[in-house]
Amino acid sequence: MLVKYLIMTFKTEGGDKASLSVSGIKDDLTAEDIAAAMDVIIAKNAFVVKGGDLTEKYNAQIVTRNVDEIEVV
Repeated sequence: MLVKYLIMTFKTEGGDKASLSVSGIKDDLTAEDIAAAMDVIIAKNAFVVKGGDLTEKYNAQIVTRNVDEIEVV
């Protein structure tokens, strides 16, 4: 089964990078949708991360994985 993840990476006020991974994303996400979501996350200070508040967008990636689940009995 194919599984897609959106990985959003931000810079923190301490100069570090912090990433947020989201699974179950829509197939029709655009760069504008992702940038807008990242702007909201920064503006709302929605997450507590090591290195301080998220201050700016760094990059984003959509990663697709092929996962084969194996039933173990």
